[in-house]
Amino acid sequence: MKNMITIFINDKEYKVEPDQTIMKAADKLGFKIPRLCYHPKLSIEGACRVCVVEVEGHRNFVASCAFPISDGMRIKTNTHELRRARRDIVELILDNHPLDCHTCERDSNCELQRLAASMGIRARHFAGDRKRYEEDLSSDAVIRNPEKCILCGRCVRLCSEIQQVHNLTQSHRGFSTVVTPAYNAPMAESVCTACGQCINVCPTAAFLEKNYTQELFSNLNDPTMIKVAQFAPSVRAAIGEAFGLPVGTNMEGQLVASLRLLGFDYVFDTQFAADLTIMEEASEFLERVKGNGKLPMITSCSSAWMKCLEQFYPDLIDNVSTCKSPMSMQGAMTKTYFAQKLGIDPSKICSAAAMCCTAKKYEAARPELMFDGMKGVDIVVTTREIAWMIKSAGLDFVNIKPEQPDNPLGLSSGAGAIFGTTGGVMEAAIRTAYDLYTGQTLIDIEIEAVRGLKGIKEGSLTMDGKEIRVAVAHGLGNACKLLDVVRKDPDRYHFIEIMGCPGGCVGGGGQPYPLTNTVPLDDAALTKRAKALYDLDRGKTIRRSHDNPGVQKLYKEFLEHPLSEVSHKYLHTHYQAKLPVGIIPKEAKKIEVKP
Repeated sequence: MKNMITIFINDKEYKVEPDQTIMKAADKLGFKIPRLCYHPKLSIEGACRVCVVEVEGHRNFVASCAFPISDGMRIKTNTHELRRARRDIVELILDNHPLDCHTCERDSNCELQRLAASMGIRARHFAGDRKRYEEDLSSDAVIRNPEKCILCGRCVRLCSEIQQVHNLTQSHRGFSTVVTPAYNAPMAESVCTACGQCINVCPTAAFLEKNYTQELFSNLNDPTMIKVAQFAPSVRAAIGEAFGLPVGTNMEGQLVASLRLLGFDYVFDTQFAADLTIMEEASEFLERVKGNGKLPMITSCSSAWMKCLEQFYPDLIDNVSTCKSPMSMQGAMTKTYFAQKLGIDPSKICSAAAMCCTAKKYEAARPELMFDGMKGVDIVVTTREIAWMIKSAGLDFVNIKPEQPDNPLGLSSGAGAIFGTTGGVMEAAIRTAYDLYTGQTLIDIEIEAVRGLKGIKEGSLTMDGKEIRVAVAHGLGNACKLLDVVRKDPDRYHFIEIMGCPGGCVGGGGQPYPLTNTVPLDDAALTKRAKALYDLDRGKTIRRSHDNPGVQKLYKEFLEHPLSEVSHKYLHTHYQAKLPVGIIPKEAKKIEVKP
């Protein structure tokens, strides 16, 4: 342990570790200094100045998020002058902010609003001209509203430092400063991957997911439509937070019951399609191991990751699995196999998905995923949105009696559940690929090497004497680091899993906003959500995707076998080099992955 030093906060003596900022030291001692631009996983910006404190010997207030402590330092955190200065700073921010709190989507869940309330701000004292910008509604997934931006810089730093997409920047100067993509391009024409992490860290409503809840309510009230829902593994592990439950509470049964009460005729589980994905993906991987395809094979479940690949790593498109994501596979089976079971026209089915991910909205709109002239998934709503819909409908979500998903697309294995956390797809694939390749059952199916929140994880296993080297990355920044290794050493790995969001789907851009005493992307919260999925896996009788009787029946009655002509038609797709408008050369050729 480092030698402790002495500091004084509000005239009381404390022993603390050196080499930390005033804010970090104060947090550990129970002094919560207000802040806006600060985030523990991002670089220090020091932009908002809300966190100012007094330090003896310094003429001016200092930003506690950036100012280091020193032995003997005397700090004041709650003087009359400090309270007035912080209040004036927040009032200046508010007076350049829209007056629509009660109709804003972040009402009651806005950091600026909470901060203003805690400081006792009840009036605007600096009214005058304020910035005016149009909303950017161009994207299928992410809305940008510069009028509500407070220039904290969190979104810019997250996009650059954690995701390494570098889509956002602060342009212009002074009163004209605005956060925008390069050249003030619309979000739809930028390099935005639709991951939604900017939404997670935004303290206001400057970034939001594109809302389709009213469209979904309209469909639910249409008696001519058959309404079918599916929900992702990580939604059940996080939705309870929107109702005040502890992080990581599994609310699977309550979610199924609530979806039925909302008006859905059938409620299926995307975990079923996760098992289906493993059947196709593991089979595809084994074909490549035999020499029928390029290695390393890279997973294709993450929508944000796929757009990142098309934009920044088009040279690796041949390495990507041709499998659709579980959401898109589930949508395809709903409008083909299930429609045939019901004997109805698939155009009469409204296929909706509750997802942890804003990029799934982008995915649902991709023309590459269409089949027979139609989309597999018509509407995608996030965990936040489906939670709001449940509240709006007046349902007692916490106390509702749990129910089970419908069949034939509702039964899932434990392998399907762990899809929602980083390493889960790899672990599920190994469980099945090992059995298919060796003809033997893998006994130790919990693969610790690919679990946890380490940015890049590596492991290996032996199948019939052949060493299979695997790697897992979560968050696009870690993905970029891993793929840079692949470019230099293409033979280093055989199989790679990439999830676009930190922590995997449990940290998706559509998950509930954090509680007032936590921060977005909090490792403890991600770990608890992941634990809920691992507990689901351990509680299942069936823990391998290929043992799912529902999936076996689907192949027998409709798909024939993995990688069949039918499965390629409905469960596989292609990807192509994709750069923003104005950047991609007109002569660029489409790059397809051949089945």
